[in-house]
Amino acid sequence: MDDFITLARDRYSCRSFSDTPVEDWKIERIIEAAIAAPTARNSQAWYVWSITDAVSQKVVRASTPFHFDAPALLVLGVRPEDAGASRMSGINFADIDGGIVGAHILLAAQDLGLGALWVGDFNADAIQEAFTETDDYRLIGIFPLGYPASDAEPSARHFTRKSASEIFMEI
Repeated sequence: MDDFITLARDRYSCRSFSDTPVEDWKIERIIEAAIAAPTARNSQAWYVWSITDAVSQKVVRASTPFHFDAPALLVLGVRPEDAGASRMSGINFADIDGGIVGAHILLAAQDLGLGALWVGDFNADAIQEAFTETDDYRLIGIFPLGYPASDAEPSARHFTRKSASEIFMEI
């Protein structure tokens, strides 16, 4: 467990990447971690697209200023109609499942020595217009991936955490 806590604490939103390409096997391992993510009813109502060629990356980078020139980009989409909803609350599980998949992506990248972040501020319509493969999905994240630049460091806010007493209570 200590190894996981260390991994979780060390992971930060990397916003400065080196030019070193990400090896294909590392992308494959990240996808393996995403596949291992549990989903409600095991619906697996999500999909990831790896954006590695220059032309496709240009399109995705044009959709957001928050790509940080990472050498690899993953795009995550969910299908709410396939995820199902809670019978009691009516909450659709797609975003929850997508969040679990996204967390697996970020932690796997960290474990493989890569920097990554989840970008939620992007023009999904522009991506979907360029890549019809994404049409049946609601895009919820872009994940810039790469080796952290030598000057990469966490934001000062990364180290600001609420105490357990501020966010946890036994009832």
